[in-house]
Amino acid sequence: MSRRFQKVLVANRGEIAVRVTRTLREMGIGAVAVYSEADRASLHVRVADEAYPIGPAPANESYLRVEKIVAVARQAGCDAIHPGYGFLSENPALPEACERAGLVFIGPPASAMRAMGSKTAARDKMSAAGVPIVPGARCETTEEATAAAGKIGYPVMLKAASGGGGKGMRLVSSAAEMASAWERARSEAKKFFGDDTVYIEKAIIRPRHVEIQVLGDREGNIVHVFERDCSIQRRNQKVVEETPSPAASRDLVARMGAIAVQGAKAVGYFSAGTFEFLLAEDGSFYFLEMNTRLQVEHPVTELVTGLDLVREMVLVAQGEKLTFAQNDLAARGAAIECRVYAEDPSNGFLPSPGVIESLVVPAGPGVRDDGGAYPGCSISSFYDPLISKLSVWAPTRERAVARMRRALSEYVVTGIRTNLAFHEKLFAHPEFAAGRYDTGFIDRHNEELLGYPLVPGDRRDPVAVAVAVAAARMERATGAREASLGESGSRLSPWVAAQRARMRT
Repeated sequence: MSRRFQKVLVANRGEIAVRVTRTLREMGIGAVAVYSEADRASLHVRVADEAYPIGPAPANESYLRVEKIVAVARQAGCDAIHPGYGFLSENPALPEACERAGLVFIGPPASAMRAMGSKTAARDKMSAAGVPIVPGARCETTEEATAAAGKIGYPVMLKAASGGGGKGMRLVSSAAEMASAWERARSEAKKFFGDDTVYIEKAIIRPRHVEIQVLGDREGNIVHVFERDCSIQRRNQKVVEETPSPAASRDLVARMGAIAVQGAKAVGYFSAGTFEFLLAEDGSFYFLEMNTRLQVEHPVTELVTGLDLVREMVLVAQGEKLTFAQNDLAARGAAIECRVYAEDPSNGFLPSPGVIESLVVPAGPGVRDDGGAYPGCSISSFYDPLISKLSVWAPTRERAVARMRRALSEYVVTGIRTNLAFHEKLFAHPEFAAGRYDTGFIDRHNEELLGYPLVPGDRRDPVAVAVAVAAARMERATGAREASLGESGSRLSPWVAAQRARMRT
């Protein structure tokens, strides 16, 4: 039995809250925002129909408080809650609380979240469902880990069982490195996730990170919506995503998609979700994890398919069936997304919070900017420093790369540092332009893209990175650089320079 929502609470902030609100508006559904004290003047609050405070700036006192979110939804007379991504989007406590309160959760069932929330449990579940997984083992001690690695074969990767975002991960190349890596991985896992459980996997050399978007309804109809290549990463976090993958044939994508659908059915999944795979150079692929939510990079899938994934999530939550089957879906052209962050690439990508003085967002054919900022707004130090997601579409990848270069040259942010210059260097790199990259691309081309060399040893060590940055800064003259670079770190075209001049007068 389907029901039409009249009002939905968006349990998030920033660009994703703005993006969800826009779709709700198009559907004729009222949008309710929540905000912390730090976000009182944020864009997502301004574009909503109603907005309610939920607590102090720290997320664990506001955006992560299930009881506050549900209480506001009931107070505002909402029918449902959309979680966006991050925060509570993969916490089964929220859909369970929604059910108790008579609200609909716009996302998958809590049972599927629990089944896929632990990486070790998800590996077991997917293996039983016939999904290929990377050879690995659960270990309780350093000795067990060393023995398991000897059987699997080095190099291996240590991973936090409850983790994500690159936290609690260590690459181990030999038995001599295991003890220290094991302790550091457990310590980091405990710090970030409250669980020091670590497991071991075979490290796939020079892999691509390719994910499959899935979409299902409550009656068991599930389709895959093709792939996204997310291999351009730093510290195991995605920076650029694109579709189609330059490394995957249509036949390979169809096989990966069929496996993803098989895995989703095994956990009774519905709504939007993503299966992430490691793609080896020989074309073999292995299950990495499932994200039981909308992905940051969903715009590129929307650009090539014409779907609105948020709309589809809402329709499924209302009890409606998918209106298309697998054979009805088609992808056209190529799309690429850049994550525009308030951070300083020349200083180890440290966040750059502050007030945005001026903001010029690129436009024109095939350009989409999912943003949550405006001139005069503050980028808070309390949250992820994402300013926007810049996406482009074109008939071919070559033209999409060229379009992104043009769009980046038009993007202006002053008052804070951004990673725009980094993106410009990346898209100008001949290897990236040719589609020849893997998850280690940024590490291998660090000096070309960032201006300082990698430090031998653990590449994720922030202290080592800081030392490298300091050394590089001592060796280069900053005067010429500052004369040729703008406040965002991006080289200025005459048009952009004129725009900035007008803003300052």
